[in-house]
Amino acid sequence: MATEDSQSGKLERTLGLPAALAIGVGTMVGAGIFVFPGIAAGDAGPAAMVSFALAGGIAMLVALSTAELATAMPESGGGYYFISRTFGPMVGMIVGVGQWLGLIFASSFYLAGFAEYVVQLLSEFGLTIGDPVVLIALASALLLTVINLLGTKHAGRLQNQIVVFLASMLALLFLYGLLKAFGLVGSVKLPGAFAPKDVFPIFSTTALISTSYLGFVQIVTVAGEIKEPHRNLPRALMGSVLIVAVPYILALFVSTSILSPKRLAGLGETAMVEVGRTLVGPVGGLIITAAGLLATLSSANASILSSSRAVYALSRDGTLPPAISRVNEQFGTPHIALLAVGLPIAGLTLLSQIEVLAEVASLLHLVIYGLICVALFVLRRRRPLWYVPTFRADRSLQYSGPWLVSG
Repeated sequence: MATEDSQSGKLERTLGLPAALAIGVGTMVGAGIFVFPGIAAGDAGPAAMVSFALAGGIAMLVALSTAELATAMPESGGGYYFISRTFGPMVGMIVGVGQWLGLIFASSFYLAGFAEYVVQLLSEFGLTIGDPVVLIALASALLLTVINLLGTKHAGRLQNQIVVFLASMLALLFLYGLLKAFGLVGSVKLPGAFAPKDVFPIFSTTALISTSYLGFVQIVTVAGEIKEPHRNLPRALMGSVLIVAVPYILALFVSTSILSPKRLAGLGETAMVEVGRTLVGPVGGLIITAAGLLATLSSANASILSSSRAVYALSRDGTLPPAISRVNEQFGTPHIALLAVGLPIAGLTLLSQIEVLAEVASLLHLVIYGLICVALFVLRRRRPLWYVPTFRADRSLQYSGPWLVSG
């Protein structure tokens, strides 16, 4: 689809499948590897691997529903667009504003974490520069906003590079952990009792770590800029869930092989840094710290890109002033919508104690995901003439090549 003039506010399709996957994977890779393994292992032991698999299965069901809706409505706006077309403009407006605010709060939280990792990484090299966390977060918010303003292709390329480098670092570390666990390097160190606290903690832990899979729906927030959306959207949605589920489960297996669940529980959110150190010494802790830095940067970049498209969609529908959906003629990006997102994010980075806002953001996302599934059933029952998806969730087990496609 070609770019139209700035008055029409139409975005160009410049993102391919790799960029779409990078948005989903880059938003999700984070808590599931860098925060939850210690907590989950303390609650359920090695059986927490089942918890991650169950949560991934639930996420896949939402991805299937989202894929069907997205191929019928391949436009920017994501959950807001689907819900407004299903339940009307009032419900859509509430969801759209919630999606916008949720992503702004989440982005600020990610950037605060990114700044913390920068300081920690510098300290690993013996560099102490005081406590510039707020300034680093503020500068990062402004820099990412500028990168997104310069073009969606630039933002997508940055996302690709971050995710590839992050995945490479984690793959090397965890593959080495597998070799040690099975005794191919040193002695065998497999996990102990699989479910030391019985079966129930598996399900309670599933609820706890389900937020690890939040983020794949951000792909459809930029659906209006994805090439060949009828083919690439289902692949990106389902592929991103599968891609992150593997390292989540692998991280749990390696962690519970190297350290006991009790030890992991005592370490809590910093457990993976200690796992890295135990595997390969100080350099392992350094790798995990650097990976955490990249993960938070990736999540922030993907959230800025996605949240600006939520604002763009609200403006296109007349909920917000029409000027907000104008597209820059030179860069092909919704520059006003990006500023409406980037500046509040930068402002929120000046605040402290924003963890509660991040929790609210997660709750808002869960509500939107639930409404997406309900929208699918409603549209199938109503069967409006315009609802013609090229992908059907209930036919997704048919294969064509390495990716799931429509029947």
